[in-house]
Amino acid sequence: MAEAILNKVPWSGRNESNEQRLTREWLVTNGLGGYASGSIAGVATRRYHGLLIAALPTPIGRTVMLSHLGEWLRLPGGRVARLAGEEKADQTFEMPEVLTEFRLEMGLPVWTYHAGDVVVEKRILMPYGQNTVHLNYRISGGEARLVLRPQIHFRGHEMPVDAGYTEHCRLHALASRIEVYSESNAQLPPLRMTLLGPQAQLVLEGGGFEDFFYRLEAARGYASRGRVWTPGYFRAQLTPDHECTLVASTESWDTIHALTPDAAQRSELLRRERLIEQASPAARSGRAAELVLAADQFIIAPFSRKADAARALAEGDQARTVIAGYHWFTDWGRDTMISLEGLTLCTGRQSEAGYILRTFLHYVKDGLIPNMFPEGQNEGLYHTADATLWFFHAMDRYIQASGDRVTLRHAIPKFIDIIEHHLRGTRFNIGVDPRDGLLKQGQEGYQLTWMDAKVEGWVVTPRRGKAVEINALFYNALRLMERWLREEGDEARAGEMAQHAQRCYDSFNQRFWNPQTGCLYDVIDGEKGDDPAIRPNMVFSISLPNPVLAQERWQSVLEVAQRLLVTPVGMRSLAPGSPDYKPNYDGDLRSRDAAYHQGTVWGWLAGPFADAWLKLHPNDKDTVNKLIDGFAAHLSQACIGQISEIFDAEPPFTPRGCVAQAWSVAEVLRVLVKVRSMR
Repeated sequence: MAEAILNKVPWSGRNESNEQRLTREWLVTNGLGGYASGSIAGVATRRYHGLLIAALPTPIGRTVMLSHLGEWLRLPGGRVARLAGEEKADQTFEMPEVLTEFRLEMGLPVWTYHAGDVVVEKRILMPYGQNTVHLNYRISGGEARLVLRPQIHFRGHEMPVDAGYTEHCRLHALASRIEVYSESNAQLPPLRMTLLGPQAQLVLEGGGFEDFFYRLEAARGYASRGRVWTPGYFRAQLTPDHECTLVASTESWDTIHALTPDAAQRSELLRRERLIEQASPAARSGRAAELVLAADQFIIAPFSRKADAARALAEGDQARTVIAGYHWFTDWGRDTMISLEGLTLCTGRQSEAGYILRTFLHYVKDGLIPNMFPEGQNEGLYHTADATLWFFHAMDRYIQASGDRVTLRHAIPKFIDIIEHHLRGTRFNIGVDPRDGLLKQGQEGYQLTWMDAKVEGWVVTPRRGKAVEINALFYNALRLMERWLREEGDEARAGEMAQHAQRCYDSFNQRFWNPQTGCLYDVIDGEKGDDPAIRPNMVFSISLPNPVLAQERWQSVLEVAQRLLVTPVGMRSLAPGSPDYKPNYDGDLRSRDAAYHQGTVWGWLAGPFADAWLKLHPNDKDTVNKLIDGFAAHLSQACIGQISEIFDAEPPFTPRGCVAQAWSVAEVLRVLVKVRSMR
């Protein structure tokens, strides 16, 4: 089943420009939230790039430990060939010319370098569940001396690259093993490194600093010059019969040496083969199988939150959550619930879906689930009006796939409490308007819907009032509760839910229809009255399992959405021609946030549109396939094998934002499985 993925070559360096080598990225994760990532050229261009970003316990969070490597080959005859690029401050940058190919094998990155007759292949993996990275080098066509210079910068992965770094690190060395300690942060574990291979040696030079330039940080308006520390270099002799592996880790030496490099490689490939084999039959080949491996990178054990793990184990569970996006997002309630079906149910990981849902049940507070967990913190932030309503949808999809009535029965009292809080009103002015039964929300200074850009106190799209998708989600939640309560024999409560749902339905169809545009208002009873802006949020009134919009209006809404919002890589967040429309997402932080939901295309929205379209045209697979075809080329465009968070609103729809986004991957995979499963 995995052969197509093993042999896939999505990107060839032979015909690519230097700019493409610097802007295309790769990502490897460890199931804990830690990762390794960089540009294909080997140049660290972002603050988030590094060969070991470790997921460390609260309050530390994810931390850059090993920034990057200087990599050279000393060839017979004295020639020196640089493998990976390094962009140093105040020096002219020269791209190494020996990189000839980059590819993914089972989702793992492989580089091929040609230096004369010598060919070197480099592979990177992170053993699952460890803050460890393996960099493996193999040679053919001759022999060469490999030289590796580790560049170290102990800092939180969100800290700017110029974060104070003036002290020399403390060093313990024995043979080819090294332990590096931060002198300024005693909470950090040591970075342990060793080079395994023939004639492996460690050459210490007393430690020194080098200054590097991070070009993407400069383009985004952030500090772009940073200092790293190097203790010296490793070297080993590469021969066709003997490969070598650099191991860097925050784990103990016993854990590091528990798996040889060969065993670690075999174990990880076997794990990935099982991921594909256990996925839906419609997801075991081609593009869908690639996305199964991409989905795996977002499902993590929340290693930093010890209480979650302890509570889950006590209940016979394992703690699981979803990283919303790499590199800078943590786990978000909204993203988790939207992504759950694609990431876990389409991939055959129902048990982990259950773990995720039961974990979030523990965090229900005042009728809400957390919007997000900040980096390195145990307490969630609850400023969201829709994440909790998506929780109902995610539970419904899980029960449909798993038949787990035990979890549902455990959840029902919590869900009743959620509904009651919404009916009488809860935090952030979230509550039902008794005059019409519609759900309102909004509080000054807070961004409560998924259109949540905020910069320096400016909420870009506040949408305070009665938002269209919030009421679509609320109606869906009420109908789900009605069904679940009837199935559990509670007819009285089910009847109450039905009454609230019917009132919501009647008011929605009376209030949200805008005859001037032939679609729906985005917000009614807002601060400036009813908002006629044409946004994708109206599609949820059709796409959800219990659509709140009367069926006779579906076609008009979808025609407007298809004409003005649909692109090859998702849906625009605002129709062209609107006064606030922004065609490009670029510039400094304020400029980017001003465009974030004002036209910028969101990949995940392809999923809801596909659902809505198939409700109106149940057999039209061709239109849905065209809707997601654009993502095929994108898998080789930004982060190889992944789907970006957002795209510019106009051709060529340049990818922006996070290079790997959970709900983008989840929704495209879900649609692929759905269409492939249609008869």
